[in-house]
Amino acid sequence: MSGIRNFFWPSLCGLLLGLCILAYLPEKDGQSDFTRAVERAAPAVVNIYTTKVVQQRHPLADDPLFRHFFNRSGRVRQQLERSLGSGVIVSERGYLLTNYHVIKGADEILVMLQDGRQALATVIGSDSDTDLAVLKIDLENLNAIPVTDPGQIRVGSIVLAIGNPYGFGQTVTQGIVSATGRYGLGLSQFENFIQTDAAINPGNSGGALIDTQGRLLGINTAIYTQSGGSTGIGLAIPTDLALRTMEDLIQYGRPLRGWLGIEVQPLGVGTNGVIITALANNSPAKDAGLRIGDVLTEINGEAVGDGHAGMKLITYTRPGETVQLGLLRNDQPLTVETEVAVRPQVRGS
Repeated sequence: MSGIRNFFWPSLCGLLLGLCILAYLPEKDGQSDFTRAVERAAPAVVNIYTTKVVQQRHPLADDPLFRHFFNRSGRVRQQLERSLGSGVIVSERGYLLTNYHVIKGADEILVMLQDGRQALATVIGSDSDTDLAVLKIDLENLNAIPVTDPGQIRVGSIVLAIGNPYGFGQTVTQGIVSATGRYGLGLSQFENFIQTDAAINPGNSGGALIDTQGRLLGINTAIYTQSGGSTGIGLAIPTDLALRTMEDLIQYGRPLRGWLGIEVQPLGVGTNGVIITALANNSPAKDAGLRIGDVLTEINGEAVGDGHAGMKLITYTRPGETVQLGLLRNDQPLTVETEVAVRPQVRGS
């Protein structure tokens, strides 16, 4: 009997250990999850090729000696500038998201799908404040990428970047979410980037950052580099900002963002609240009685922190909606309600 017990317990432990190991082993060579994700998302990621006609004069056109010997009158010559990038099909009706800097100034935009089809794209609208643009192509049977809420992702989550680096064609790289909510980088007016170490290189701009289920998390937009290549710091615009901007561009031709008409400065590191340093005339803030020197601490009950979170909340608020502002005036708490207005459009944006 003791021999049976001595055999049974080691066997049971070995079986349980084997089951635990199998539970953590990835399926099919460890690539099935990523393969399914790529197969789901990649048909919606496109290559974008732009052409721009530029006017150029010979650099010595104004030199009298040059003009005398070569009989050049300084005529302007037309030349073609070509660039490339990526884009993401987000609607079966043919709407694409890409970066504004990918198509800025382009005279012709050619979109190439994963299945080899090509089409010229029309610019529906663009927004330099977020570095986003919406294009449209007239093709049938398009694959729109599934989308997920970027607010659900966590630092350390595995992500995949899909794009057209250096014009090599569609390429997939893997990494993790290194940080969320990155701002203050000077890349655009409204910054709330997802940071990743998935390799992003020139040509990836406008491509997709997806999760391991093949759902769109963000639009790849920039890298932080001193060499021109990927150094493990890639930045993507989260889908909530990208899709809202797209909807506004399609419906209104411009983004409709909330605006109070205040300029603020943070109180200090680790201190909640911002001090109001300027008020725009005819603004909701001024009409509500806010004053320079007031300290804004809350918006709709949420702490403003160093100001970024609060300004993001106002920006995301639809014009016409009412917000409640928590203030400190002469160290006394004060609550004010005001209606958010449409942010004035800056010339050139």
